[in-house]
Amino acid sequence: MYIVMLSIHGLIRSENLQLGRDADTGGQVLYVVELLKALGKHPKVDRVDLLTRQIIDKNIDDCYAELVEPVNDSANIIRIPCGPRRYLRKESLWPHMDMFADNAIKHIEYVGERPDLIHGHYADAGYVGSKIARNIEVPFFFTGHSLGREKKARLMDRGSTLESLERNYNISTRIEAEEKALDVADRVITSTQQEIEEQYSNYDNYRPESMLVLPPGIDLENFHPSDIDEITYPYKQEIDRFLVEPEKPLVLTLGRPDERKNLLGLLEAYGENEELRELANLAILAGSREDISEMKRSLRVVLKKMLIMIDKYDLYGKVAYPKKNESEDIPWVYRIAKRRKGVAVSPSYQEGFGLTLVEASATGLPIVATKNGGPRDIINNCQNGYLIDPTDPDDISSKILKILQDEEKWDQFSKQGIQGVKEHYTWEGHVNKYIDEIKQINREMQKSNMDIFSKKKNFKSDRILITDIDNTLIGDRQAFENYLNYINEKSGDFLFGLASGRTLESMQKAIQEWGIPHPDIMICSVGTEIYYNPDLVQDQDWRHHIDYKWQPEKILRLIENLEGIEKQPDENQREFKLSFYYDPERAPTGQELLTILRKNDIAARLIESHSGLLDILPIRASKGDAIRHIYMERDIEPEKILVCGDSGNDEDMLRGNTLGLVVSNYSKELEKLKGEPRIYFANNQYAEGIIEGIEHYNFLDNIIIPGE
Repeated sequence: MYIVMLSIHGLIRSENLQLGRDADTGGQVLYVVELLKALGKHPKVDRVDLLTRQIIDKNIDDCYAELVEPVNDSANIIRIPCGPRRYLRKESLWPHMDMFADNAIKHIEYVGERPDLIHGHYADAGYVGSKIARNIEVPFFFTGHSLGREKKARLMDRGSTLESLERNYNISTRIEAEEKALDVADRVITSTQQEIEEQYSNYDNYRPESMLVLPPGIDLENFHPSDIDEITYPYKQEIDRFLVEPEKPLVLTLGRPDERKNLLGLLEAYGENEELRELANLAILAGSREDISEMKRSLRVVLKKMLIMIDKYDLYGKVAYPKKNESEDIPWVYRIAKRRKGVAVSPSYQEGFGLTLVEASATGLPIVATKNGGPRDIINNCQNGYLIDPTDPDDISSKILKILQDEEKWDQFSKQGIQGVKEHYTWEGHVNKYIDEIKQINREMQKSNMDIFSKKKNFKSDRILITDIDNTLIGDRQAFENYLNYINEKSGDFLFGLASGRTLESMQKAIQEWGIPHPDIMICSVGTEIYYNPDLVQDQDWRHHIDYKWQPEKILRLIENLEGIEKQPDENQREFKLSFYYDPERAPTGQELLTILRKNDIAARLIESHSGLLDILPIRASKGDAIRHIYMERDIEPEKILVCGDSGNDEDMLRGNTLGLVVSNYSKELEKLKGEPRIYFANNQYAEGIIEGIEHYNFLDNIIIPGE
């Protein structure tokens, strides 16, 4: 097998992981790296690539700039150039995801083998992975890790406004990316049943029959009890230098200084309970830091509040909060706590899985953990601790004491935790089930006809100008004449293509009426049909490709009688396009229409344009994906394709690695694209805007690619 995994937003390397460096380097990073290594060792896997973002930044290690990092004989970390070179937090990466997808496809083409699976981790990789899987027809798995709807609900319950969530987290973009991933996902891999029942159930695309609980494993060679003398333990001094009586039982928690991790709640529970303070010490490993004052504000606030609480309760000599901990230190931290008959605590308000709890359990440490999320499954499987209400300090402290004060119970939980992890949480078991699931999905899927690896007929030129018709190429007669004169005067060989919402017949009519030069390529009906001239040969591979999950009769039954929506005449309907007149003042919003379709198990695309037209297409169809199909099959570099448009049905083809041009008379749907690196907004209208775009990119000579 060849497997491609995607984890885009974190700082990822195979060793010495910088866990807790910031909000983007948490448990997900460890999860994907361990899964990568385990898959690379499996006899059925020939190659597994983990694709992440290349980062070239003087403030971080040079290793994150290396394009290829071999991990073992079959596994690699591949770093994909995408957007600015510097490190960006995940919320700032959304404008660059289409470029990541295009560059990831380039990598797959370079490998020269169709993957048996694309697996996206987190919302951004879900968006990218679903896009790649759509374009090259391979199975797609999605793992959300944490979900946007859950985060939105939790933060709004605590007083955040929708405006602040959009500003800080791009929350609606994240949620829609998750919905798009679920549109395409053949399997959703979760760590717990709770995720399926209480988190994914909030999504329009909720299909529990396609969701599989597959808990992550841990490295039992790394996480296990140790019988050697504690005095030789690495990291011991880092904890003990804080403590007056270090031999006492150690209450241990590991987590980023993120408000959601509720470290302050644990400190309150410890500080308010005199009996617990006298019996045990507390150790808080909140990632690594150099200077609190230079950290991200949300993390800085939590750490400062921690220090204030330590002072308030006078916990000096009782609480350890070391500045640094590397991944190799963590097993020893657990062993220290285990030797001192301590407890591992996860006080998070919500815990997706609880990997640190599994690691602690494997080391023989009893656990106390939030009742919200994955720890319910862990304690159910391992029978080695208690669940707590993270909002109740008394519940937290009493459950910790309940273990610490009962030596027999402590011993029982310790042994049951070690055994439970061996039975339920090994990477070997995880990967065996994972491989079986890939085999099952590939048996269910029809073998793809697409061949992006052995190139077909090449075009006569290495560059293509593709433009929308209405309000871009035509609409202003003088601008159009100026364009024709400009093109006739310029030297430079290029192919000419039209991409429109019009039907083939309507496009031919416009060509004749306006005297448009004979196009080499015609992308019709919002990307659902592709024809090649001079003989108007239809691309049958494309037609077969977009027939995936297409249910036009069912869509019509759901949509055509809604207020504000009227079906267009039959001549505007096509095999893979349903067209409607759309009154945005009376009709459901586009998002509401998508919800209706998704809740009825329909994967489709909605294209709104010119503030009054609505097209519904197959999930794999769009003008942008039609262009990708053309350049992948014909071996054209996307950077040598200039795409011109003016309205919402042009958005998908303007994004990604192609060169985009928006004429100045554009519709408001495209306003959101301003500032994206390869989309130029012209000062001129209609076809004169196209001239401006050709000049901006030097398209007819040595093409200028922004950022390169």
